Amino acid sequence: MLKFILIIVACYGLLVAVVYFMQDRMLYLSDMPGRTLTMTPVDAGMDFHDVSFKTSDGLTLHGWFIAGRRPQVLLFFHGNAGNISHRLESIRQFQGLGLSVFIIDYRGYGQSDGKTTEKGIYRDADAAWRYLTEERGISSSNIVIFGRSLGASVASWLAAQRHPMALIVESSFTSVPDIAQEIYPWLPVRWMSRHGHSTLDYVRDVHCPILVIHSRDDEIIPFHHGEAIFASANESRTLLTLRGTHNDAFLQDEAYIEGVRTFLTELFVPALPRKRPN
Repeated sequence: MLKFILIIVACYGLLVAVVYFMQDRMLYLSDMPGRTLTMTPVDAGMDFHDVSFKTSDGLTLHGWFIAGRRPQVLLFFHGNAGNISHRLESIRQFQGLGLSVFIIDYRGYGQSDGKTTEKGIYRDADAAWRYLTEERGISSSNIVIFGRSLGASVASWLAAQRHPMALIVESSFTSVPDIAQEIYPWLPVRWMSRHGHSTLDYVRDVHCPILVIHSRDDEIIPFHHGEAIFASANESRTLLTLRGTHNDAFLQDEAYIEGVRTFLTELFVPALPRKRPN
């Protein structure tokens, strides 16, 4: 019996060690479905500028700038899998509101250089901000920072450092340790985690209007994460509740685009268009 218990303990310890050292690969899924760009905005009927820009530690990142009819720009941070070419439907939604969109791939994703790390991703976000404000001369008061899933933690971090017009947090977890503990309740995740991505904490330091979007049906990041993030936000906050799964609620629920439009219309004059421009 003692031998059996020791084998179980050894196997558990080995599992803990494997998970500990595999965290980056488990969180940053740049190879799923792949780093190759499968489409461009032209394939979705949108003109764009191919953008390369430098980070503070010397890496070259890749992104797209898709011009809209309004002076406001949506700075788009995507989730932990795939690359910018997998976000064309989202880009088209925001451009349909008249917004310009600047979307980037983090280091180690798509055509961007480097290896993905949490600290590095924050450097990437700041480099994207500097590209917009310094190279394109866009006022911070005309930048809306948007992040979905993992990207929402990046967006929240950046909004806490800078002074954007607004922040949109969509389908986000409160932190990596929080969501990982729910997924792996049989592992000492909080002790093991080398990643934070603490959207909850970052949002507390954001002092611009915040829209929190989450689906009650989210099967990957439960709705209570969105509720907690909303509760931690400043007084200028809005909660948009959707129906649908983690990866399709923004496409399937008609309340999504109307909710985003309503939130932004309160900030913009004149109001946003209700139909996509021809």
